[in-house]
Amino acid sequence: MKVFLTGATGYIGSAVTERLRAAGHEVSALARSDASAGKLAATGIRAVRGDFSDPRSITAAAREADGVISLATTYDPSIDGPAVDTILDALSGSNKPFIYTSGIWSHGDTGGKVVDETSPPNPAQIVSWRQAVEDRVLQAAGRGIRSVVIRPAIVYGRGGGIPAGFVESAQKEGAARYVGTGENRWPFVHVDDLAELYLLALEKAPPGTLLLGVSGPSFRVAEVAAAASRGVGTGGKTTAWPLEQARGQLGPSADAMVLDQQASGKKAETLLGWRPSRPNVLEDLEHGSYVPEERSIRR
Repeated sequence: MKVFLTGATGYIGSAVTERLRAAGHEVSALARSDASAGKLAATGIRAVRGDFSDPRSITAAAREADGVISLATTYDPSIDGPAVDTILDALSGSNKPFIYTSGIWSHGDTGGKVVDETSPPNPAQIVSWRQAVEDRVLQAAGRGIRSVVIRPAIVYGRGGGIPAGFVESAQKEGAARYVGTGENRWPFVHVDDLAELYLLALEKAPPGTLLLGVSGPSFRVAEVAAAASRGVGTGGKTTAWPLEQARGQLGPSADAMVLDQQASGKKAETLLGWRPSRPNVLEDLEHGSYVPEERSIRR
């Protein structure tokens, strides 16, 4: 397929484009700057100059592609919503696949229950606007689009994502810092396992499919922070950042950090044959991609 992506140079996007190309797909991607265009070209991806905030710059590339994956987000509904609507209009009646990237925060606090695709959304404030976009994407199945929504869990791997913040604080402060009590749980997915899910969804998912990108069990945040601390050599030391203080610096995202969530990715495994295989987040933080090179060599 000729696949057009937004957000291709980001953390998830880089892994997805790599997996698509390995599978033989031809990839083009939106590039907002010369630097982004150069980065894409260096990895064999055709750059399409434009901006997510300018829907007109997306239309032609979306229409010409055999499939579209949207990974970009500005967390601004006045930008994200129109951009997605533009892609849907460009693909209407084509039966081509379109994957929209949402996130696990759409489920909010799960109250000790394990949620799946049948669970009603209860989005955190920072992503409350996203539900309307999800709904339009899923309803686009009725417009002749093979539309898919993926809600990734907390993404880790390749030394990046939210867990990298624990590593950074441990290195700078001697203890990995987390928001709140640390007793809340997060569901996770390795970025390379997630990239495999995008490939499978692009190739095989039926129209109007919602998928949770979740691998394995949830882990308590304090436990994850401690693994990060051990990985960088600070002995598992952690420190709690009171929520009220964190809100002053992080805004609404602080409340998302204290969500207690458990979720299942079984639908993707059953429907698409997805088989997550990477080490879990604790193993990766303590022994894998987050371990500083000099410490890894000493081991």
